Amino acid sequence: MPLDFWKIKDCAAGEGETIDLLADGDDWIPASAPGDTYLALHRAGRIPHPFAGENEAACAWVKDREWWWRTHFSAAPAGDGERVILAFEGLDTYASIWLNGTLLGETDNMFTAFHFDVGALLHADGPNLLLIRFTPPARIVADKSMATWDLIADPIKQSKRNFHRKAQFGWGWDWGPGLPTVGIWRPVHLKRQRIAAIGDVSFTTLAFEPDARVSIAVTIDAFAPRTDADELLQATVRLNAPDGRLAASKVLAFPSGSPSSDVQLLIDNPELWWTAELGSAPLYSLNVELSRGAQVLDRRTLQVGIRRIELDTSPDPEEPGCDFFRFVLNGVPIFARGVNWIPASSFVGAVTTADYEALLQNAAAAHINMVRVWGGGIYEADAFYEACDRLGLLVWQDFMFACAPYPEHEPALVESVRREVDHQIVRLRNHPSLALWCGNNEGQAVHQFIDRMSGQSTPFPGDLFFQTVIPQALRKLDPATPYWPGSPYGGPSHNSMRAGDVHNWTVWHGLPPVPDDVPVGGFDHSPEAVAYTRYAEDRARFVSEFGIQAAPARSTLAHWLAPEQMALGSAGFLNRIKDHPKDKVNAMLLPVTGLPEDLDRYIEFTQLVQAEGLKFGIEHYRRRKPHCSGTLIWQYNDCWPGISWSLIDYDGVRKASWFYVARAYAPVMGSFKTLDDGAVELWVTNDTLAEVELEATLTMKDFGGRPAWQQAIASAIPANTSVAVWRGDRSSIAAAPDRVLRVHSSQFAANRLLFAPLKDLPLTGAEPEMRAETADDGSLTVSVTGVGYHHFVHLQVSNPAATFSDNYFDLEAGETRTINIARRGTMLAASDVRLRSFHR
Repeated sequence: MPLDFWKIKDCAAGEGETIDLLADGDDWIPASAPGDTYLALHRAGRIPHPFAGENEAACAWVKDREWWWRTHFSAAPAGDGERVILAFEGLDTYASIWLNGTLLGETDNMFTAFHFDVGALLHADGPNLLLIRFTPPARIVADKSMATWDLIADPIKQSKRNFHRKAQFGWGWDWGPGLPTVGIWRPVHLKRQRIAAIGDVSFTTLAFEPDARVSIAVTIDAFAPRTDADELLQATVRLNAPDGRLAASKVLAFPSGSPSSDVQLLIDNPELWWTAELGSAPLYSLNVELSRGAQVLDRRTLQVGIRRIELDTSPDPEEPGCDFFRFVLNGVPIFARGVNWIPASSFVGAVTTADYEALLQNAAAAHINMVRVWGGGIYEADAFYEACDRLGLLVWQDFMFACAPYPEHEPALVESVRREVDHQIVRLRNHPSLALWCGNNEGQAVHQFIDRMSGQSTPFPGDLFFQTVIPQALRKLDPATPYWPGSPYGGPSHNSMRAGDVHNWTVWHGLPPVPDDVPVGGFDHSPEAVAYTRYAEDRARFVSEFGIQAAPARSTLAHWLAPEQMALGSAGFLNRIKDHPKDKVNAMLLPVTGLPEDLDRYIEFTQLVQAEGLKFGIEHYRRRKPHCSGTLIWQYNDCWPGISWSLIDYDGVRKASWFYVARAYAPVMGSFKTLDDGAVELWVTNDTLAEVELEATLTMKDFGGRPAWQQAIASAIPANTSVAVWRGDRSSIAAAPDRVLRVHSSQFAANRLLFAPLKDLPLTGAEPEMRAETADDGSLTVSVTGVGYHHFVHLQVSNPAATFSDNYFDLEAGETRTINIARRGTMLAASDVRLRSFHR
């Protein structure tokens, strides 16, 4: 039985037990569980929306208050052989819980579930009162302190976030506001059980060819006394194929005193779980039924996939002194075309299944095959992982530690982390999408970097968790899933290009690269130092963070800012930028677009540079396959309507970079590489399991559409490779600033190479011709035709929910592209569409 409806009330910290918590009054406001305190306050009219205008500061008081949550419910006490479990799947964070006046317990970790046997405390003749007090985090750690890192931008000394097992980003990050959450953020429910209950079910693929062999283990909790006359407990295990037919079954017995049993099953002709470029993602249904004799006591159903995932860190024979860092799925090395995921809202308890579905469907549509759940956020809701399972999206799962030393000297915190780690491993290990457990974000690398700056070599505070606690738990609970202690991590130096994974923040932040064992150079924020063309210097094995900041859509800013704040330099606009300095993007704009003179140009220029930069980086990294075996863009989504590195903004609008990435992440991609001597190569990257019979045409034209030369290319591209298929030397290609080299093929999206910075191209000042027709379903079919060479052609409508079949592309003279624009339930007209392209 879910406990959904609550009322909440606040008071000064420490005063709650001196006020009447039973009396009704206007100071108790309704709230839902799971839910969010800020949003409940907003609905009640007590605060403005924290995301609107500059309201973030006006809501800062919420974190410092004591909050009480209250609900009444009816439930009978436990009968003979019964128990009633009150289950809290997530309390944020320091909670004391009373049922009918009895203190059940206290919590200290938002990432751990808490269960209480309350059968003896329930009232048979009236409603039951459940009260929860949430104590302000600052009050809990007031006497705590430890050395922190001045290099990290967020004020750890003030927040002491590293002492809390709570979402670390809540106190603010360089892309999000400081709005620490409080309250019931995961479901609360009562479970009535009889005699025994299923504790846990685990599913592991041991082998997948020629037939599959899987291991299933069932743990039970037999809580009622057993007599000699009672029959033994047994669990019936059934594994149904994706089409519903029975693939295998077995009955497991639980002799008296034995809480667990396991079995290995053989599956003929298994349907393997793959990422989308390699196949489909079929899910088997695993059904477990616990019974005693004819009496069914409990049931559990899981959706599972038959697959094996490995992390290959063996030496790379073609690049001596370097190691691979690549995922191997069902024996096939893959290139991870991925993104970094942050919480989909600062108000983590308010994210819905529909929110997850929309964002992850957009990820799949962009040919993304891996999502990293970043360690400064949350372990996501079940709906997130279930969607990844269905969509064939691999999940790189961080444990929730980020950018900080952690107080491993605090025994209570260590024990809390142990419970958290065990809980989350058991909760997530059965998902076929789970590809990697990762200890933390940037801890070891930042600590090592600071040690180098100070000439020291000291232990990393937190290694107890990442080198001992977590690995021990995984060996026991999930030995089949690879583990990596941190990100970036590995090699002769953390963040080294020779081994492990790399965070490339040379571009954007100006950090020195680490080609081997030490950083080369210093911090440099000049335009030359942060240019996205520096991605070409990166010979990393796996790039788990890289990115460029860009503004959200104008409609998103207008939704959350007052009209007078819709201007560069306004206080409301500047509050959307959490990175410092707030004009950091200018160093990237100057050599590419120049600086914008107004907000519309700022949006256009930042989105253009982000899109072009990610395209350049992805193409470089994918050409290096298999020596580089993955890219995870920072970042995919937003937690609020800010100016960040995201591909999709908070209101769900795809930035230009989403469209660029969708083309650059296509399983088969053609790209141009400019060599040091001015020669140009065409490379084709094939991430599929089938050979590609390439037929392509290269054309060099001037911006008026007049051809200089044309060449047909035919080549066989082996499966799962990246190869050069054409080379033209500098003299023969006849490059010039007013010319463009393009490649067209039916096997991949058209691509091009330009020969001058975008701001210096002699682009036509005229916009393409546009024709639009409204279909019967209300969608628009828009045709655009080039009247010269147009760069960054894009269509805009004011409705942020409109979707575009394509957008943000180049168009040459005489070329026509057709785009469909749709908004469910809305009739669109040609007058709704605005056409733009880039030109100075």
